[in-house]
Amino acid sequence: MVNRPIEMNQFEFAIVSGLRTAQLMRGCIPRVAKAHKPITTAQREVAERKVVGTWKVATKKVKLALADMVRVD
Repeated sequence: MVNRPIEMNQFEFAIVSGLRTAQLMRGCIPRVAKAHKPITTAQREVAERKVVGTWKVATKKVKLALADMVRVD
C-alpha cells in the first residue's frame, strides 16, 4: 500500500495516479524503482512528488483571465 501525501486529497491522488498508470502502460520510463504492477509504480511516483498534476496551473491562468475580464467600479 502506498500512502498519499498529506497535502494531496484522495481524488487528486487517484486521478493523477491513474493518468500516470496509462502513460507507464504506453511505455513511458518510470521515475522510481519499477514495481510489480504499473499502478503501484505510478502511486509511488505521485507519493514521492516525481509526478504532479498540471491542471492547477491551468486553473490559475483561467482565474487570472476571468479577473482581467471583470471590472469592478
